[in-house]
Amino acid sequence: MAVLSCSFTLSPRIFNPYSSFECRPDPDFSTAPIGDKPRLASSRRVTASSLYAGGISSRGLSSLIFCFPPNFVRQLSIKARRNCSNIGVAQIVAASRSNGPAPDSPFLAAAASAQAAAAAVNATATNDGAALEGCIDNGSVQIGGSDNSTTTFLSSDGSITVHAGERLGRGIVTDAITTPVVNTATYFFKNTQELIDFKEKRRQSFKYGRYGNPTTVVAEEKISALEGAESTLIMASGMCASIVMLMTLVPAGGHMVSTTDCYRKTRMFIENFLPKMGISVTVIDPADVDGLEAALNKNKICLFIFTLEMTIHPLECVDIERVSKLCHSKGALVCIDGTFATPLNQKALALGADLVLHSATKFIGGQNDVLAGCISGPEKLITEIRTLHHILGGTLNPNAAYLIIRGMKTLHLRVQQQNSTALRMAEVLEAHPRV
Repeated sequence: MAVLSCSFTLSPRIFNPYSSFECRPDPDFSTAPIGDKPRLASSRRVTASSLYAGGISSRGLSSLIFCFPPNFVRQLSIKARRNCSNIGVAQIVAASRSNGPAPDSPFLAAAASAQAAAAAVNATATNDGAALEGCIDNGSVQIGGSDNSTTTFLSSDGSITVHAGERLGRGIVTDAITTPVVNTATYFFKNTQELIDFKEKRRQSFKYGRYGNPTTVVAEEKISALEGAESTLIMASGMCASIVMLMTLVPAGGHMVSTTDCYRKTRMFIENFLPKMGISVTVIDPADVDGLEAALNKNKICLFIFTLEMTIHPLECVDIERVSKLCHSKGALVCIDGTFATPLNQKALALGADLVLHSATKFIGGQNDVLAGCISGPEKLITEIRTLHHILGGTLNPNAAYLIIRGMKTLHLRVQQQNSTALRMAEVLEAHPRV
């Protein structure tokens, strides 16, 4: 159930296509003579929150009545729990009439029902939020230690995938729950001073589609929140993200270490193209920590890359914390490909990795209808990668960014079910006499 936010004014209505949406209240004919219009004490914007806070006096807005259907309470509790984006519906309270309706008025009854439902759903939402943190037995890994009281509703990965980057505000002026797709290649400045302020870094703004897009920024912020990263850069594909990152962080004549389990096309680029830039590569088994240590001692390693948290084919688990400490002791960066594990099963940055890369085409998108890749990590490193990305291109289309945002809203549910199914299959196979 949605609430319409209307703006009322005493001045005559003048059509302005750029003004906020306005609507006229239904007249209250109960006491006013024919021809009289309901009047307001002042011009103001009326919202659900102002109603809830008692912002309308007994004399104001005589005819703004929320008429709730008989099954409103049931619908309110069910729908609010079903769709986390609409939890705010539970906070709606009906306005009272200015002529003081009788205590048994259906409008007051509706208001009381709404208040009761709001309390019930808020309590349920609190309990559900606490339950989500544990998820199921193989639930997601959470980032703890947050002291920000304004983001307490983002205490679970499930809430983050739905609300992060959107619920706390975005660079798009809209009251819509879903993030709009901003299909534009260029942006404008209102005057020359705005442009000068932007160029001299006193003002933040978008400039050109290859350098950023409001829809894309929402996707990046959502992934950053889920990974616990300072910044995220999203690109047109996972391969695009891999190549831009390699070309940024490994200098000509440098040396890097990769693993036998890294994505095949990435390994082809590392083995066939990086040597043309004088970059040498050592390839080791993902579980061969001794081999990694030997490579670090023998060469000045710039980057250790593309060990997956759980390797795709043999499903080996790598000790990211141990590997990160070892690489950092020799001044090498660590990049983890988190595609297979997803941020819900393991958070590589929290374990000490410098960067985590995803093919967002897979689990993050989740619907087999979009190509994308992303890199998350500290602001300094991501800024360096972003600078080269702006030169090379590989920009994610805003429509694709929207599909990533949409896909992430069910990421926690999909991964929970996949974990549960995989565990059940393992149990069945383990108990089978022929396996």
